[in-house]
Amino acid sequence: MWSRGFRDEVWSRLDRTWDLIILGGGITGAGILNEAARHGKKALLVDAQDFASGTSSRSTKLVHGGLRYLRQGQFLVTRKSVRERERLMDEGRGLVDPLAFSLAAFPGDEMPKWMYGVGLAMYDALAWKWAHEAQSKDDLVARIPAFAGSNVLGGYRYFDALTDDARLVFRVLDEGVRHGGTAINYVRAESLLRTDDGRVRGVVLRDVAPHASRTIEVQAKIVINATGAWADDLRTLLGHEKRLRKIRGSHIAFRRARLPLKEAVSLLHPRDQRAVFVVPWEGVTIFGTTDVDHGDLDDEPSISQDETEYLLLALEKAFPSLKLTPKDILSTWAGVRPVIDTGKSDPSKESREHAIWKEDGLLTISGGKLTTFVAMARDALATAEQELGALGPRTRIFDDVPTEMAWPEAIDELSRIRLLGRLGADAREIASDEAGATRIGDSIVYCSELRHAARAEAVVTLSDLLLRRVRLGLLLPNGGLHHIAEIRAIAQPELGWDDARWEREENTYRATYKHAYSSPI
Repeated sequence: MWSRGFRDEVWSRLDRTWDLIILGGGITGAGILNEAARHGKKALLVDAQDFASGTSSRSTKLVHGGLRYLRQGQFLVTRKSVRERERLMDEGRGLVDPLAFSLAAFPGDEMPKWMYGVGLAMYDALAWKWAHEAQSKDDLVARIPAFAGSNVLGGYRYFDALTDDARLVFRVLDEGVRHGGTAINYVRAESLLRTDDGRVRGVVLRDVAPHASRTIEVQAKIVINATGAWADDLRTLLGHEKRLRKIRGSHIAFRRARLPLKEAVSLLHPRDQRAVFVVPWEGVTIFGTTDVDHGDLDDEPSISQDETEYLLLALEKAFPSLKLTPKDILSTWAGVRPVIDTGKSDPSKESREHAIWKEDGLLTISGGKLTTFVAMARDALATAEQELGALGPRTRIFDDVPTEMAWPEAIDELSRIRLLGRLGADAREIASDEAGATRIGDSIVYCSELRHAARAEAVVTLSDLLLRRVRLGLLLPNGGLHHIAEIRAIAQPELGWDDARWEREENTYRATYKHAYSSPI
């Protein structure tokens, strides 16, 4: 679908009138493309960088109802999130899966232990199920030995869900394309086309992939701005005031052996009482997140030294016996969340509800959460009903995936479920690649996954491949560069890069990893 040469093929058919043009290839834009295509709309999605290269590949990897938002009185956000979480788990097995949490209480927490129970009762009631239970200190330590030596008082056990955020974007995009949508990365909206009365009627697109030099004017009934933290950049071109607050959330990851958890942990940070999460994910353990105002979006966001120290302080509170230090950090990442700016002094208290503005023919959707992307997509398309017509009833999020395949024996049952969830119908290629049924380093990634991604998933740069398609840059020491010879042998022939191109990409990737994905300490 996105194999070598797809860019020229897509570019050759851009010169038509579309029902809608979607700017932004994160989860919100992907959700809009998928919904629109499933309902017969001629939809085009473009992203100025790679698909999911912004916030949608840099989250805490949770599909959650937002338990912490109840504490802030954001009941509508929590109710919507809980219900969307349940639907995603029901339809996205292997991609969105249940995750047990231990909510741990400590001396000095602002919320006493009994208040956690009240909050969780409300949380479960919103999902129409009862799935939490109280835990004593002994219960917690028995379940999570890393708590030994801490002052944990006990807490509660409850359930949310876990995903690979970038793979969620690709699965949603892939199915949108299968239903007739069009999506292309590294195509920038240079400017907006406007009618004589000033209404937006299309965009001027520029191909910004390496060695590309072409532009085209493309028209549509409506243009949807789903560019996340960059949304105000387009709105201000029309003369409108900025509405968004850019808040950075940063994470650190550890080898599972260094921070061993079988389930997630939630606790309040000792400095500011914010909820933070320790999450087992893809064979590593991640911890986050921070909430700090972010500045310039031109540079790739990265964790600061202060944020790193802030996160390590909370880990010292929870797991003092592990004696974690900056040297133990495997990788880092930071994403910039767009939230509606209400002027609150504390970034954490800004609402996570999404907002939609229709201004001079440009429809902007921003804010919101990863969990609620389908609801956001339908709200955006409903707002464009005058231009697009009625949307129709909501359908499934994901198509059914094939289950009758002859898999290599080396790929175990849990891995098969994971691959079916992440790749959908494309999992057939993995199942038929007997030679690729070995893992890269000590990661969970199979060589066949890497080969498929390089061949058929719109990879333009080495960062696309290692940071978003197969996540090796997050899962292996030094961003996977210790295994670069093996990676090159598999990926270079599929990508069709000559040696000079590979060397340039490798050098650029090294710099990107050092700047934005390694520890600053």
